[in-house]
Order: sequence, then C-alpha cells, then structure tokens
Amino acid sequence: MATGRNHRPATRSRGIPEATVARLPLYLRALTALSERSVPTVSSEELASAAGVNSAKLRKDFSYLGSYGTRGVGYDVEYLVYQISRELGLTQDWPVVIVGIGNLGAALANYGGFASRGFRVAALIDADPAMTGRQVAGIAVQHVDDLESIIQTGGVSIGVITTPGGAAQQVCDRLVAAGVTSILNFAPTVLSVPDGVDVRKVDLSIELQILAFHEQRKAAEDIGAPLPRDLAAPPAAPGAPGEQGDGGLPAAVMPA
Repeated sequence: MATGRNHRPATRSRGIPEATVARLPLYLRALTALSERSVPTVSSEELASAAGVNSAKLRKDFSYLGSYGTRGVGYDVEYLVYQISRELGLTQDWPVVIVGIGNLGAALANYGGFASRGFRVAALIDADPAMTGRQVAGIAVQHVDDLESIIQTGGVSIGVITTPGGAAQQVCDRLVAAGVTSILNFAPTVLSVPDGVDVRKVDLSIELQILAFHEQRKAAEDIGAPLPRDLAAPPAAPGAPGEQGDGGLPAAVMPA
C-alpha cells in the first residue's frame, strides 16, 4: 500500500466543501455499522438519522461524490463505504507519529481503531529519557531528539501532538520542518503553522464548557426562571465543530 507522504486528499481539488468533508466520517461510521450487520442498502432518511443530520443535507453531500442512490432502493452500503473511504484517503496506509507519551498519548497509541480506518502508528516519541525504549501498545518509545529522522525515514505526513501546552509549538515547528503537513493537536494551545499545513485541534475542556452552557439553559427552562441577561444569546463558541482547527472531535480518529 502507498504511504501518505506524497499523496494529498482529493477533496479540495474536487471542490467538496469543508462542511461536507467534516460530515463524511459520520456517514462512514454509520455505514460501517450497517455493513457489519450485513445490511445491503439504506435509504437517505435512515442513514441521515444514524449520522445525526437531515436527509436533504445528506443527499446534497453525496451529490459532491457523484452518488445519488436509486429511487425506491436507496444507497448500496458497501459501495458507499468504499466511495467515502476513497474520498477521505483511507484506502491508503497513513503512517502517524504521536509526540508526547503521557496518559493521553499512551491511550491513543492503544486505541485499536486506527488500523481499521486507514492509519498506522509508525512511531511514539517523548522528551523524557526515562521513556525511551519503553513499550507502549507494542511499540518502543523513541526520544524526541530523533524526531526528524523518524519522520523522514518513515515517510510520515501526519503528526499527533499530546504534549503539555508549553512544548506544543516547538514540537509543531519541528514536525513541519521535517515534512509533516497535517497535525492533530491535543495540547491546550493554538498552534501557528505555515500555509499548506492543516491543523485540527481537539480540546475536551471547550466541549465540556459548551455542554455546561446548554445544561445551564436547560436547568433554567425546567424551573421556569429567566436566563441571566448575559446568557440570553449563546456566546460565539471558540472552535465550533466542523471548522478548520476547531475543538470538535474527529470521528475517524477517536473511538466510536
């Protein structure tokens, strides 16, 4: 299988909107569940419900893929799984490095869903000399001093940063200089990257804060109390799900 080094996803050149790209993993997850149950076809309404979107939006999204289904029959599940996987680049083998093997980095390394989604953990990297050589998920941790050679030797184009916030930008700069062009950032900081480098930020605290906001509104509605004036309209949530560099969790990476 090809590595991800010299291959870029085709979505941009084909003019697929970023919002549609963000929903493709949701469709793929729902379709994979149907495939595992040997369901041959699915209607747009059934698939939209499983993915958590409306059917009109789903049909519009699929039109960008050139897939329109068959009236009275629906969509072929296996073909859609292949079609979306191909569009997302998951029919290739994407080597990934994880930098920062603390609790979160180790948990990601042990996540068994990467392989089935087209990703391979090629290396685990940490700055702590005591971690060097330690086995995590069957992979020996390597020291950050070797980061550049690891990336270049492994043909890695995707990096995952799970370091403390203070170290994240320096790690990011080294990843980019070594040739990484896509970064998944779990560190609690905003990274600065040059044009041509894609960053997705995962911030669980932001997601919890947004949930807390909605819980507060629901609690006020339950008791019939007016909301405080400063809560009358939702604040602009930093990193709204589906935007580039946002705080939403990527479905293709995180456990289903």
